[in-house]
Amino acid sequence: MSTPAKRIEELRDQLRDHNHRYYTLAQPTISDREYDALMAELEDLETAHPELRSPDSPTVRVGGEPLEGFVTVPHAVPMISLANSYNLDDVRAYDQRTRKRLADKDFHYVVEPKIDGVAVSLRYENGILVRALSRGDGRSGDDITANVRTIGSVPLRLQGKTPPEVLEVRGEVYMTREGFVKLNDSRQAAGLQVFANPRNAAAGSLKLLDSKVVATRPLDAVWYGVGELRGIAFDTHRQMLETLRTFGFRTPAKIWTCDNMDEVETALREIREGKDAYPFEMDGAVIKVDERDLYEELGSTAKSPRWAVAYKYEPEQVETLLKEITIQVGRTGVLTPVAELEPVLVSGSTVSRATLHNWDEMQRKDIRAGDTVVIEKAGEIIPAVVRVVLEKRPEGAKALPPPTKCPACDAPVSQRAGEVAWRCDNPACPAKSLSWLKHFVGRRAMDIDHIGEELIRALLKEQLISHPADLYTLHEKKAQLLDMERMAEKSVDNLLQAIENSKNADLWRIIHALGIPNVGERTAQTLEAHFASLQEIADTDEATLTAIEDIGPIVAKSILDFFALGENQFFIERLRAAGVNLERKGTPVSVEIETDLTGKTVVLTGSLSQMTRDEAKDLLRKLGAKVTGSVSSKTDLLIAGEDAGSKLEKAQKLGVEIWTESDLVNAIPKDAPPSIQSAVQSELGLG
Repeated sequence: MSTPAKRIEELRDQLRDHNHRYYTLAQPTISDREYDALMAELEDLETAHPELRSPDSPTVRVGGEPLEGFVTVPHAVPMISLANSYNLDDVRAYDQRTRKRLADKDFHYVVEPKIDGVAVSLRYENGILVRALSRGDGRSGDDITANVRTIGSVPLRLQGKTPPEVLEVRGEVYMTREGFVKLNDSRQAAGLQVFANPRNAAAGSLKLLDSKVVATRPLDAVWYGVGELRGIAFDTHRQMLETLRTFGFRTPAKIWTCDNMDEVETALREIREGKDAYPFEMDGAVIKVDERDLYEELGSTAKSPRWAVAYKYEPEQVETLLKEITIQVGRTGVLTPVAELEPVLVSGSTVSRATLHNWDEMQRKDIRAGDTVVIEKAGEIIPAVVRVVLEKRPEGAKALPPPTKCPACDAPVSQRAGEVAWRCDNPACPAKSLSWLKHFVGRRAMDIDHIGEELIRALLKEQLISHPADLYTLHEKKAQLLDMERMAEKSVDNLLQAIENSKNADLWRIIHALGIPNVGERTAQTLEAHFASLQEIADTDEATLTAIEDIGPIVAKSILDFFALGENQFFIERLRAAGVNLERKGTPVSVEIETDLTGKTVVLTGSLSQMTRDEAKDLLRKLGAKVTGSVSSKTDLLIAGEDAGSKLEKAQKLGVEIWTESDLVNAIPKDAPPSIQSAVQSELGLG
């Protein structure tokens, strides 16, 4: 008679085999109903005999108790990311550098698809999965073991009888295209926010604290690399992939072995031509030296290995219908034509709108409502109309003439000398008010919590505000706020407290929040560095402004014109009367300590894991650095996060010093002021 322990082990072995056949080989041998019956029997037995539970049991796929938070764990071997190339000339240059470093040694390349997913590392000890980590900053990652265990194709125990002492496997977790569409459909039907693209959906799923929810997400993975190894070694990349397959891992379905660059280019072309056949989104290919014994000789840069390079394909272009052209009114009154598109998937996300910039641009491309247009994502981010498919233009399609009145308030519009933009001339335009209020309360302006676009619209509708200065009168209208829908006592108190807190914001924030044309966040901080108060800026002249680096005649004129208007002077007086800080606090640009970064020009690129990009900018400024948006010969330092792109490439070519996110954190002196230490603790989740 079979004991519970023996039957549990029999069921586990059967389910592991069926999982491998279903998820990895795509060759199931039993029906879903039969599989579910085996799983149910195992779950019942483990419930009845909790002492026999095991972390590698197939039942952990359904998820466990919610976590309180993620623990950060160092990688045994750093997870450095690959350098990117964007054209074949870059790939050929990489080949020349590699051959030069290897002298006359004989070697081969392997080429495989580049998956647009989330990098993950799995650690197996004596064949059992003990930990799964996210990439993090490359040196440490979040422990996401509970979530990764729910992914059906991930082996919880290695196949084979003699597993290595330690095997770390690296790869990419992704959400399948089909699963992504179904997930978004179900979320939309439930009234939930949809995900922008499969990569974001996968990343968001792995960050969930409840693994039971993760288990419902259509996640999968492909494994293509290794980290720490004990008791096992590989001569070539191909051998490593073959061995991983025997252990039960899903590896790239096909790799190309190449003797020379002609064969590499053929492989790159074939991968791109077949990209729609893959179940995952892909944005390029990876080229690796096959012979692993050459990796040490090739070495690595601070950021990337020299034995591999990623090749990013040109932006995907797709055709879709431009249904109509609407006009958007910005906070400064600029009218922007917007293409309302038949929704279409582009580079991994659904696009339904694209800016047409202005009427000159629209006329240059001859864009009309009803056209079939070609769109792409500029920089893989911003949807843009590339061109019109003229042969598909319907009869009677007419060009949209420049506006004669504002679509939001019917007020006259005008075009300033030297500008292509048309503007609404009505200072009380409701669309301008909405845009201006959104800008004023935003994270990079006054940073007022508990107030978003929906609440701003409601406040405008109730006529409780019409202008940013009105926010500081809301404490007098608490009774009316409480009468509004979904505004309970606590919500109102939180809102009013956040508005009160904003009165003590830095000077640069109020400069930026004012909405001065051509004055963005960086210019506002430059002005704070040169003027002690808002009044000093209002009283200055063009010569003083243009003498400041980075402020030219156009920006200077915008500043002078803004402060010359009586309505803006009244606005500032209202802010002053409400108690809003209009003076610089402490040293210019909030530089709080002299460090190695003081006076350096720094550029940020890629995704940061320990803090947001905005938090990193604030920290750099507190440490005395000047943060700019583009790499040039004047750049002193580039801080590169995950998936750094062309800025990293340019910085490497210019010989710019490159840091990781951890380098930035480590640059903070131990004797830094409390404001910096507390900010860093908050940003890193240590407070």
